[in-house]
Amino acid sequence: MASVELVRMPARRRQTSIPKRLWADRWCYIFMLPALVLIVMFSFYPIVASWFYSLLDWSGIGGDRTFIGLDNYREIVGDPFFWDAFRRSFYFMFATVPFEVGFSLIVAVILNDRALRFGAVFRTFFFIPVVTTTAIMSIVMSFVFGAFNGPVNGALIGLNILDTPIDWLGDPDTALWTMALIGIWKWFGQPMIYWLAALQTIPQDLYEAARVDGAGSVHIFRTITIPLLIPFAIIIVLIIAVGNLSVFALIQAATNGGPFFATETMELYIYRNAFGANTGSFTDPRLGYASAAGIIFGVCIMVITALLILARYYSRRRDFGRDRKAIL
Repeated sequence: MASVELVRMPARRRQTSIPKRLWADRWCYIFMLPALVLIVMFSFYPIVASWFYSLLDWSGIGGDRTFIGLDNYREIVGDPFFWDAFRRSFYFMFATVPFEVGFSLIVAVILNDRALRFGAVFRTFFFIPVVTTTAIMSIVMSFVFGAFNGPVNGALIGLNILDTPIDWLGDPDTALWTMALIGIWKWFGQPMIYWLAALQTIPQDLYEAARVDGAGSVHIFRTITIPLLIPFAIIIVLIIAVGNLSVFALIQAATNGGPFFATETMELYIYRNAFGANTGSFTDPRLGYASAAGIIFGVCIMVITALLILARYYSRRRDFGRDRKAIL
């Protein structure tokens, strides 16, 4: 007679209630409480307050607060300075993001090569501008691109490319693009570090197998590196794009939005109206009006963020469907 072996099934784990689970992890939440309080104070509260202030006619310093409804928004829609600043913000973003993200990817692939000597030194060299104080960077770049004794003009005149010096930051036609060039140099190392971290997730076996099959570097980059970096690329583009859209300190320290508002982006436009700081003069502060402008610009950034997140979602969904078909 055959013996029957009895297998004891593990007992089902009891489902604990949510309050009990929260109480069991109470020390985690207690240690997180100071950080949460700071986030609420310096992030969520200003956002909620800005919505409220945008409905007021208020200087932000004192005096009466007059509720005016949507009048600030109506005035903004008809303000040509707002649309000029809005347009310049996107010009700055489109001028900087492709170079920062694209060139930093190429540099990251080169620096990720284990055969490269002094790779850590090159990484440090590219990342130093990122950690350098923005105000100092702007002052130094103002000297570098100076109209009379700047090294850039001196080099171009010495190479017979220019006959007369150009006031790169003082000419309305060149100021914004010069600031974009400075921004590329300033933040180039940030996406490079992101790309290096993403490249570390790609198994080296894939590269070794491709080289055994006779694939060249360009073919490996196009067929292995790029497809595996697409999920990371969307996040990197999102971070860099939002950061460049909200540029403030770099331009404020170098040109303060000038000359003749030629480099005034949305952040500087909001700052000028909130605190009454104008290019070369001072106007009455209008915190309510600036809050309304900030809300409009914030909504635009949220829309861009949502679109990029949706793109990443559909990209991952498409890759999942392709892998599932390959398995079946």
